[in-house]
Amino acid sequence: MEQETEQRKKHWYNKYYKLLLLIPAIILIFSFVYMVVFYQTNGDFIYKDISLTGGTTITIYEKINLDKLEIGISGKLNDLSTREIYDLITGEQKAVILETKTNATQTKEVLENYLGYELTDENSSLEFTSSIFSENFYKQLLIAILIAFIFMAIVVFIIFRTVVPSVAVIISAFADILMTLVLVDILGLKMSLGGIIAFLMLIGYSVDTDILLTTRRICK
Repeated sequence: MEQETEQRKKHWYNKYYKLLLLIPAIILIFSFVYMVVFYQTNGDFIYKDISLTGGTTITIYEKINLDKLEIGISGKLNDLSTREIYDLITGEQKAVILETKTNATQTKEVLENYLGYELTDENSSLEFTSSIFSENFYKQLLIAILIAFIFMAIVVFIIFRTVVPSVAVIISAFADILMTLVLVDILGLKMSLGGIIAFLMLIGYSVDTDILLTTRRICK
């Protein structure tokens, strides 16, 4: 009974696989159009966080109501984003992290005025990243991704030595990256340095799977 069911599934897939290709094709076209519109609107392919734009990151090791904090310093810090750090076991708030494009001196002064006490090395930590350094590093990462993709395409052509399966693997890898990037943008997530590096890993994982599936298809 199970064998008959499996054979029916294979027969159904072999009969309608061309129609099924419309689903990823439509998603790919939508992703491409969305990314073009997104780039024209924002001037980049992603929302970048402080590590890519430059700015100040300050961690305060105190229990603070973030809603009241954001209201209290509203308009005083440029492009402010906040998040809380909790204890995994108790769920108790341990610290808050604030990121802003405002320089470190002004950021510290604004927070001290709101909190009513001095921020020291004991109750906080502060990091400042230069915008020039972040921008240069961001460009280098993009170049690294492009080079990795080009070398991946060369290796794929060497492995298969034919156009159709090679192009199929490369397009699949490109689609995986593009669709993931579009989903990140739709969710409004800000990309960090670690996120860019994750896309380098995505190329490897995607190509590995695509090569295995393509090889299996060719062998059949």
